[in-house]
Amino acid sequence: MKKLQLLLVAILISVVAYSQETNNETYENSGNKLLNDNLPKGITIGGYGQIDYNEADGSAPGKLDVHRLVLLFGYKFNDKVSFLTEIEYEHVEEVYVEQAYLKYKLNENANILAGLMLVPMGIINEYHEPTTYYGVERPNVDNVIVPTTWRELGIGVSGKIDNASLKYQAYLFNGFKSYAAGSGLIKGSNGLRSGRQKGAESTVNSPNFSTKLDYYGIAGLRVGLSGYFGRTQTDDTSLEASTVSVSMLGFDARYKYNNLELRGQYILANLSDTEDYNTLTGKDLGSKMTGLYGEIAYGFDLKGEEKLTPFIRYEKYNTHADTAGSLAVNKAFEKDEVIFGLNYKVANGAAFKIDYQLVNNAVSGSDTSKVFNAGVAVWF
Repeated sequence: MKKLQLLLVAILISVVAYSQETNNETYENSGNKLLNDNLPKGITIGGYGQIDYNEADGSAPGKLDVHRLVLLFGYKFNDKVSFLTEIEYEHVEEVYVEQAYLKYKLNENANILAGLMLVPMGIINEYHEPTTYYGVERPNVDNVIVPTTWRELGIGVSGKIDNASLKYQAYLFNGFKSYAAGSGLIKGSNGLRSGRQKGAESTVNSPNFSTKLDYYGIAGLRVGLSGYFGRTQTDDTSLEASTVSVSMLGFDARYKYNNLELRGQYILANLSDTEDYNTLTGKDLGSKMTGLYGEIAYGFDLKGEEKLTPFIRYEKYNTHADTAGSLAVNKAFEKDEVIFGLNYKVANGAAFKIDYQLVNNAVSGSDTSKVFNAGVAVWF
């Protein structure tokens, strides 16, 4: 696996050096699409959906699921003011608000945003529509380490510096919730994921800072550097040990050259005060989490808009990259995966997907987990 990691890194480096000759490409998500400056005043409606089939090890019964169905509404009040909301149904019966924010355009290069927004960390958290990535499910680095879909309430600015070919974002958000009703919420198995407050009567003890820079000066290439810094939130401010400090850094790169697509990402999270937190709560939260992946895809043009794209992705992630105090590292939390499959785009915004997933952990003698996935993805 180390050789594969080195190969993926070498490919990404060579791409950066060569990409001056590429064609221009843009990356779009629902916010870009529904709040486009060229749209007329009034309402714009969109949506996306994902229906999955998952079968573990080829022996257990498979599972069919309407994984998510999302309704998107954008409203343009005038040339300066617009609003976006994203309402999601998961597994048919769970309802969430994933985005709900007001955007005020100061000028061509600066905006103020306020409300429930996506934290700009990595790729998938901002670009999570199912036709924007390969594979039936989102990468596990983004699910476990980032953790997608990560959204919180806040206020901030976004915009572009065209002379430097930079897109910038900077926000103040409420943080992860680590303690409520006498028990800890975050732990070793899924890191910070269970601490997402999602805009639901969120507890705020201290604001957290989130920022991202994206460089788009080389045609076909997008490189991002993101950071998130702050402290978790608690229902009991008298218990100092009920919170931890979080510092997260992310680097990501996406590249398109004709029908070739490459992606890479690395996320590092350092957590302070985890020893006191684990003593208080009885949890096993690690003091360091890491995740990376590299992906290669190549699309074969068929008739009309149709395209068949095989892909392969390698992932490695660990919520116990380090631990504090007497807590022993749990090797079961250190995992690596190889995912390969096909994406059959039948129209712009509609695709059939299949893939096969091989998952290993660092426990000596453990078996490889094998999962077959198939699905339908739409976005409009």
